[in-house]
Amino acid sequence: MRFDLVDLRLFVAIVEAGSISRGAEASHLALASASARISGMETALGASLLDRGRRGVIPTAAGRALLHHARAIGSAVERMRGDLRGFATGLKGEIRMLSNTAALVELLPAALRSFLAAHPDVDIDIEELTSADIVLAVAEGRAEFGVVANTTDLAQLETIALLSDRLVLIAPNAHPLAGRAVISFAELIDEPFVGLSAGALYSHLADHAARLGRRINYRVRLRSFDAVTRLVEAGIGLGIVPITAAKSCRMGSVAIVPLLDEWANRQLLICASDFTALSRHAQLFVDEIVREAKEDK
Repeated sequence: MRFDLVDLRLFVAIVEAGSISRGAEASHLALASASARISGMETALGASLLDRGRRGVIPTAAGRALLHHARAIGSAVERMRGDLRGFATGLKGEIRMLSNTAALVELLPAALRSFLAAHPDVDIDIEELTSADIVLAVAEGRAEFGVVANTTDLAQLETIALLSDRLVLIAPNAHPLAGRAVISFAELIDEPFVGLSAGALYSHLADHAARLGRRINYRVRLRSFDAVTRLVEAGIGLGIVPITAAKSCRMGSVAIVPLLDEWANRQLLICASDFTALSRHAQLFVDEIVREAKEDK
């Protein structure tokens, strides 16, 4: 059974894309070459790795086992590259991390600026996802670490606390509630809202509405905080967002009112399967994020 790194990376790309053609494109391989590699892997293993259907491909039981090991091997190779960087010339390091919107807006820009200035030979691949998706991806080895809110189940991941990120109400300036100094969630429940379509914050707010015996009246649901803030600015409805996202609104375009509820006090965390197993560059970047968070407190 001889699988090389190209085979393993291709297989991971295909499963994540749900398509052999898209996985081949992501791996910079011709479709015919990618198909031949997958067929060769299945022949060597003596079992099918992918269930092929009209809507794409999904891994079989054998494919899921291979996927787990392929991701672990890929992470080990990246750690090896980072550790050997000090002994090689011209070898660039790379960090793959995930972030929720709040951290990407407020915390990471300053950390990125200082880290990349000090490490010009390191590239950082950041993908923006919900906290729940980040926890799943880190647990599966699809990223070295992520920055999340503590409103999601962190499973067995290790965490480092960063800073608080309070949830606030954003309202058009003409709205009757815009003049409030603070407000409780219960006072808002009958208002029309603009919010996220899914994710940890969506579930978090839905749970607290259910405790009041109510459902949030979403007029529009969207996929990003930026889109939510723009529609609140346009007067479509109210929004509940992290203070970091509220600060991205155009100056004076909306009123920002803190929520009184204790659960509105969120904490941003860094999560990883094992911080000691991170690549050298990833460990250095985690240290920089922590340092930046301490300065922001």
